[in-house]
Amino acid sequence: MDSYDLIIIGAGPGGYVAAIRAAQLGLSVACIEKDATLGGTCLNVGCIPSKALLESSEKYYEATDKKGLAAHGIAIGQLELDLTKMLGRKDKIVKQLTSGVAMLFRKNDVESLHGLGRFTGEREGQKHVIEVVGADGKPAHTIAGTNVLIATGSKVASIPGVEFDILGSGAGARVGTSTEALSWPEVPEHLVVIGAGVIGLELGSVWARLGAKVTVLEYMPRLLPTMETDVGDAALKLFKRQGLAFHFGVRVTAAVASGDAAKVTYQDGDEQKVIDCDRVLVAVGRKPMTDGLGLAQIGIEPDRRGCIGVDDHFRTSVEGVWAIGDVIPGPMLAHLAEHEGICAVETMAGQPGHVNYEAIPNVIYTHPEIASLGKTTAELDEAGVPYRVGKFPLMANGRAKALGETDGFVKIVAHAQTDRILGASIIAARAGDLIAELAVAVEFSASAEDIARSIHAHPTMAESVKEAALDALGRVINF
Repeated sequence: MDSYDLIIIGAGPGGYVAAIRAAQLGLSVACIEKDATLGGTCLNVGCIPSKALLESSEKYYEATDKKGLAAHGIAIGQLELDLTKMLGRKDKIVKQLTSGVAMLFRKNDVESLHGLGRFTGEREGQKHVIEVVGADGKPAHTIAGTNVLIATGSKVASIPGVEFDILGSGAGARVGTSTEALSWPEVPEHLVVIGAGVIGLELGSVWARLGAKVTVLEYMPRLLPTMETDVGDAALKLFKRQGLAFHFGVRVTAAVASGDAAKVTYQDGDEQKVIDCDRVLVAVGRKPMTDGLGLAQIGIEPDRRGCIGVDDHFRTSVEGVWAIGDVIPGPMLAHLAEHEGICAVETMAGQPGHVNYEAIPNVIYTHPEIASLGKTTAELDEAGVPYRVGKFPLMANGRAKALGETDGFVKIVAHAQTDRILGASIIAARAGDLIAELAVAVEFSASAEDIARSIHAHPTMAESVKEAALDALGRVINF
């Protein structure tokens, strides 16, 4: 039986990054992945392909002159959409990155095993015994590890009454998930999106830019309820301008495919309503993927949401078993899983590991992008923490005017006495890049004064971050 210092179950962002870091620290590592390619949901059917389509669809949308190219003196002739080529570009990027993970495993001497990893409950001395199960459901081989890191990620959640129609794939996937929505062979005439979260907004935006009528049904009473209210309000106006229609405070009771169409039934107050459409994207969130791991064999019982409990260092209740990413409580973010994985293996190796959960950026890659981190003003009000707010609109930024990207703002929340930055929100073009400066600031407990006194290149979008910090201090310059 092959034996390792560390066995990682799952080769998504959390698992593969943890594997590489563990190998750098001198541990012998095996990483088990059930899917045909490495990289997990993020690289294969999540973050990467969706961002490729977001970028491609934005370029198409711009070429239609809905972004005002004529004002730049650019006239576009006859415009054609080659969706097959667009999807092919997306697939090529995915293949390059997943192949890159395999190369990194070889470079760092990480053993890659294909199959489903599961606990047997047995021990080989002090080591946990793991079966690697093949596609036929039978153990292909058995390995042992001093430590086992569970990094299996998450899967799509559903709701009662929704009948997925994904077996046909392609044109047959009338009611499906984000996986199917990344590969539809034609632009839907009418797409209904169930759920106005990150996935629903991003993929809804993609197909709306390419010409689909998009209707979004959301159970919550407003858009982005966990973010600042003014962010949600501003985003809603922009999405409506882009052609997306929203219905809030509604409960979907059924979604069924019928031939080359679909029907969605939902409850709006006391009234039942029906929408006929040709595609349905179910984007109501994700849930931990712990099926088939054999957790009961070692005495681990997930909570009612399916999450595995861990301590501050990602140890489970069982000695030598660790868990990170989407299978533990907390935000389901690829970059957070990466950081948790690194911290977990560094702790295994006797080094200090730490995650600052106040410094985790959360980004929605629509246009404009929406990014946030730390506490909202509502959370600070509830906790009784005094604060000041600094806010700067993109319309007052020179670079934004030159780019024609003046929608949105930067908002910084700082402690009223200490001036320490407690939270930030950005709605702007490339907000996902702009938030990085504030993530570093929060990590180092920086103040608004620190940001305000740092020299920012001119003209740049990043100057808006500096101006928001200045506004928190009551001395904004350019607005």
